[in-house]
Formats: sequence, structure tokens, C-alpha cells
Amino acid sequence: MFTNKYLYQFNVRRGSDEEAQSWRRYCHKSAYMLLLIFLLLSLADIQAQAAAKEAVSTVQVKEIVYPASKFDDGKARFYEFKTKDAAKIKYFIIKSSDGVIRAAFDSCDVCWREGKGYSQKDDFMVCNNCGKRFKSTKINEVSGGCNPTPLTRKTENGKVIITIENLLEGKQFFARGGR
Repeated sequence: MFTNKYLYQFNVRRGSDEEAQSWRRYCHKSAYMLLLIFLLLSLADIQAQAAAKEAVSTVQVKEIVYPASKFDDGKARFYEFKTKDAAKIKYFIIKSSDGVIRAAFDSCDVCWREGKGYSQKDDFMVCNNCGKRFKSTKINEVSGGCNPTPLTRKTENGKVIITIENLLEGKQFFARGGR
């Protein structure tokens, strides 16, 4: 058991209610001060984060740039662009068998409502909904039907460039409620 010696170390002695109450008041004041400091620091952090978000949102990105060498292996790379209203526009980029870097929305005019997109099988892009196959060399050249919807891109100085404006043209295929 505790002896008076141990109780004295915690500034509480038997029979001294006044000192115990004083100690409790001190602890309560300290706890309130710590809570107040924590709340003030939290508020300052929240304001700093809001200011940072505001600063980022004022910067308007106009294009997305990829190194062209990323597509040299001929494999389709799939990407997602999130709009300000949280719509996700999906697209892919592939270097076709004729050496041209091509881009298309991961959607088509026919099967877009299913939201399944495409996958790559050898030199073909395959609709994951109906199973139709499209030669990689026809991506960006043929549109309509179940063909991957073309996405305008340009290749210059070893870079593939897609503008946000062009990406937003495909939003209709990915927005809830569709066209």
C-alpha cells in the first residue's frame, strides 16, 4: 500500500482536503490551457490547408504531358482525369504497330453506358462489353459504333500532349446520367 511518503510526492496528504482541491484546480487549469492551445493550433492548420487548396485551385492546368518513350513497348496505358465536379474521364494511350502514338477515351458510342472500357489483346483493343476487336493502327482514325472514341493528342519533342479541353470533350461518356 501507499504510505504517506508516496502520497506526499503527489502533493496529496491525508487529511489535507485544501491541498488536494488546490492540486485538482491546478490540473484542471492545465488541461484547459492545453486544450485551448491544441484548438488554436488546429484552427491555424485548417486555415493554412484551406489557403493552400485555394492557391492550387487557382492554377489552371491546360495540358497533360507524357514522355513518348513511355509507350515504346506498344502496351496500352490507361489513365483517369478527375474534373472539378469529380467526374472521372478515362482514356488510354498506345503506340500502335505502325509506330504512331494514339489516344482514345476508354469508351465508345455504343457500349459507353456499361462503363467497361477496353483491354489490350496483342495488337488489338478489345471492347470489354461486346468483345469487338479494333486494330491498334485504327485507333484515333476510325470513330463511331464500338470503335474507341478518338482523343485528340499531339506528339512533339519526344512528348505526348493532351489538352484538358480535349479531355473534357469525352466527359459525356463518363458523367452520371450519360448524354
